[in-house]
Amino acid sequence: MSAVESTTATSRLPETISSRLRLPAIAAPMLRVSGVELVKAACQAGVIGAFPTANPRSHEALDDWLTELDETLSENDAPYCANLIMSRPETQKDIEILLRHRTEMVITSVGSPAPVVPALHEAGVFVLADVATMKHVKKAIEAGVDGLVLLTAGAGGNTGWMNPFAFVRAVRAFYDGPIALAGGMSDGVALRAARELGVDLGYIGTKFIATQESLAEPEYKQMLVDSTMDDVLLTQAFTGMNTSFLLPSIEAAGLDPATLDHNADVASAQAQYGGSAYSDKSGPRRWKDIWSAGHSVSGVSDVPATREIIDQTLREFHGDR
Repeated sequence: MSAVESTTATSRLPETISSRLRLPAIAAPMLRVSGVELVKAACQAGVIGAFPTANPRSHEALDDWLTELDETLSENDAPYCANLIMSRPETQKDIEILLRHRTEMVITSVGSPAPVVPALHEAGVFVLADVATMKHVKKAIEAGVDGLVLLTAGAGGNTGWMNPFAFVRAVRAFYDGPIALAGGMSDGVALRAARELGVDLGYIGTKFIATQESLAEPEYKQMLVDSTMDDVLLTQAFTGMNTSFLLPSIEAAGLDPATLDHNADVASAQAQYGGSAYSDKSGPRRWKDIWSAGHSVSGVSDVPATREIIDQTLREFHGDR
């Protein structure tokens, strides 16, 4: 069976997307982690491969990444998906490059999608928007997005704080469009449960950090293997937003996790880690040295190939553990 719809409920996704998925999932876009090799491996294994447009680090590199994806992936592979971080000043130029490559899917995050939806829709791009509150759900719908990514408690990196069961059901009370769910999804059992809840796509991030194809440093991958969800700290100290980071990486940077949000360490950390994820400031930096992970880190036990994770998740999704 090659398509998700052969064994699951009818999808709210466009058939041009759903028919190419082996598994109803997105390999989440992760700063400094999601590179072209991870995206290719995910798409070829039947999962949407996503990456932040910030990751290539230049517009020329973004163009090169997209060219490689366009030339490598076939029409039967799952689509790749670009993540536009709306707070970045480079976003408009990124969009021009994406449209030139006829990119099929975009996820907007950290800001309103309203400024970019018209141009993306004119080019036929399917637009999802990250949302963490009911207020932002309604604003994204008003902006005309095609679907929502619900950020819930337990997601890695910039995260939400709502219970996923309550959040999905509250949104489904008035919204019948596509929903992707982000937050602590570590296996096919969780993905199947999410589908029963009313979700179309699962957002899986942390397990894909610990893959052979990811851009993460070997030490980062090993820390994921060695950690449990007890090692994940929710803090605003490094980004000004609720963000999940690994305690061991914070401690390795010489900071006290217990006091980050309560004393002068906050001002110091925000000054040191503020600005671009690729800041040239001296000392340890968020994303580069302070590493993120979600609650699903408890499901990371090794560093396999991306396809191995997807194949195993598919078996679990269909009830074969």
